[in-house]
Amino acid sequence: MPTFPHEMLREIYEQPDALRRTLALYLAGHALKPQVAAELESWPNAAGEVLIAASGSSRHSGLYGEILLEDLCGLAVDVEYSSEYSSRGGAGYIDVRHPSVLVLSQSGETTDTLAALAEARRQGHKTLAITNHAESTMATEADISMPLAAGVEKAIPATKSFTCQLAVLYLLALYEGARLSRMDSATIAAHIDELLALSATVASQLDGWREQAAALARKYSAAATFLYLGRGIHYAIAREGALKLKEASYVHAEGYPVGELKHGPNALVSDRVPLVVLATADRALDASVMRYEKTLQLLADMKAQGARVIALANTGDTQVPALVTDCVFVPPASEYLLPILEVVPLQLFAYFMALEHGVDVDRPRNLSKAVVEK
Repeated sequence: MPTFPHEMLREIYEQPDALRRTLALYLAGHALKPQVAAELESWPNAAGEVLIAASGSSRHSGLYGEILLEDLCGLAVDVEYSSEYSSRGGAGYIDVRHPSVLVLSQSGETTDTLAALAEARRQGHKTLAITNHAESTMATEADISMPLAAGVEKAIPATKSFTCQLAVLYLLALYEGARLSRMDSATIAAHIDELLALSATVASQLDGWREQAAALARKYSAAATFLYLGRGIHYAIAREGALKLKEASYVHAEGYPVGELKHGPNALVSDRVPLVVLATADRALDASVMRYEKTLQLLADMKAQGARVIALANTGDTQVPALVTDCVFVPPASEYLLPILEVVPLQLFAYFMALEHGVDVDRPRNLSKAVVEK
């Protein structure tokens, strides 16, 4: 039985159970609950436009949701920082598109996101809140609430609430896909089956990822900064991995799309500035394979340049390990569920980097669990 010297590590290990509890809120066996579909009927914008407002890790889950809802449902999605959305335009400003507005917050009490929700309501937009607290202000003030069942999260760095947000966004895409007739019942059932299997998959990998993350943290503890890179839906996870490292260990990191590295950030790459590259692929999806092949070329260029690279790749991949310094394997999955698997080893890496730097990982300086005005 693993031991947990910190709440952050405990909560990383609680993710399989948190995912199972959360899925049970929205699934009846291997089918979507019809009562949830009925509640969501009143939320969509007639033109298929969605605005997502969130901050911090929740904004990264929003970036994941953007790709998901666009690719699977054909919706037009914008993602805004809550603090920016709530201060746009002034009292008389009206967004004539009237998008459906989705707010995301672990606590449901984040000041900036509550202000974004208030602004959306002022403009008469339909609102949906995804929070980890069903009785929170955000959940009760939005038109519709899709709560998580992650359980109490004591560590300031969000882990299990983040993966549960991804799962609920995936479920929202299935509900929207069914409503818009973008998916037939067989397709939805296949998506649900894969989603339900994720909990066991994560549980089976945790000990191995924990051991490897600890070793990588020791090896890279002297790094001055990290550049995290991902393409498409994986860019959101690159951003989250970088944020987790910053807030947990005080080591600077930034997340970029893979293709943007050579548009400036590559000047930073050195022995003291390693790369963390998400290089997984869904072999059944042509677009995913294309992105993977482009990432392979980037990795080959970085190897020639002498860069130190940690990569995440699918179990059984032989091409990525040959091009990088270190490789962490995640089991194969569909393109839109790989992010749930990818983020867990990145959480563990941030945790062990914090230990290497002597940080109180559960209570990083200058941060609080719910960002509220004092």
